[in-house]
Amino acid sequence: MKPDASITQTATAGTDNDDEPDEWDKRILKTGCYQENLNLQLCHADKGDWRQCLKEMQLFRECWEKNKNNERTSTVDNDEASK
Repeated sequence: MKPDASITQTATAGTDNDDEPDEWDKRILKTGCYQENLNLQLCHADKGDWRQCLKEMQLFRECWEKNKNNERTSTVDNDEASK
């Protein structure tokens, strides 16, 4: 799902002189699931309990999988970290 101008504007509305999305917004926009993420965040903010946002979570997961974000965001194990 491509974000429209109103979504991008909403993403940056909280900043004073900044018309550009911040790093968080840029990463979410790249997933193709900006709206689903926003809906999930708003649900949690309204209800205060992730368990009451199962529909939003499912829609986000479906979008994430449809856009192959697991492949895009996968990382290689760092052998140095285990030493």
